[in-house]
Amino acid sequence: MSQIKKSGIITIVGRPNVGKSTLTNTLVGEKIAIVSSKPQTTRNRICAILNRGDTQFVFVDTPGLHKARTRLGDYMVKVVRQSVADVDGVMLLVEPVDRIGPAEQELIARIKALGAPAVLVINKIDTIEKEKLLSVMAVYGQAYQWDAVMPISAKTGEGVEELLTLLSGWIPEGPQLFPDDVVTDQPERQIMAEIVREKLLRNLDQEIPHGTAVEVTRFTQRDDDIIDCHVTIYCEKESHKGIIIGKKGSMLKKISTQAREDMEAFMGAKVYLETWVKVKENWRDNINLIHNFGYTED
Repeated sequence: MSQIKKSGIITIVGRPNVGKSTLTNTLVGEKIAIVSSKPQTTRNRICAILNRGDTQFVFVDTPGLHKARTRLGDYMVKVVRQSVADVDGVMLLVEPVDRIGPAEQELIARIKALGAPAVLVINKIDTIEKEKLLSVMAVYGQAYQWDAVMPISAKTGEGVEELLTLLSGWIPEGPQLFPDDVVTDQPERQIMAEIVREKLLRNLDQEIPHGTAVEVTRFTQRDDDIIDCHVTIYCEKESHKGIIIGKKGSMLKKISTQAREDMEAFMGAKVYLETWVKVKENWRDNINLIHNFGYTED
């Protein structure tokens, strides 16, 4: 390990679909968290690690705080609430809208109770006129005395370097928490499952992708370095299974091809991917199945 002298944890919180995962990936310069335009894409707490000079940043990407309607939703909300504790700083990520919603209000209350340094990060500034930022800043400035307010675009990278400079001042002295070559705490098997789930979110409409879970049942490397990855996609209804497979298997083939390309880019090796689809009715309300699919509080 190198002689990193500072290491700390910064958590990223916000309501669904504000760009937390996009920001996480932009900060570390690698695709660690899956991204889609659908809310509640992220289900687990994900750590992304960035080493810069003598500083190691550990960014914690969280699910969006939302009103839970299933036991899986309850789990996701609990992950968010636990993530605003025992950290060196908090980023509240919001869209450039000059009103504060219930999710933001709850997160601001938790930030107040925590007392750690907190920055209001106004994302998606590439979508509005810069003058409109002033009213957004004013509304949030009345709700809390932020240590800083940073307008950024996680998509284009605008303002991200300035954000990192600010956060580096919050990182305490101490030994690094992860080895130099580690970019995430997620096992490779879990990242493979998340890549498949991202493709489900991007290719399927409405509620269907939110009712899916992905399990990697085989993940091995051959002598010729080709990786064998066997994946089972679970859905909640027989009709959903037909939609995921598609006419003559066309949708499943499309999802699998896109997933394999991303897997190969992440692993730096050829991947042989096989996918199956099975039905597990109402799994999002079955605590045992939720745990089996990797959604645990450990």
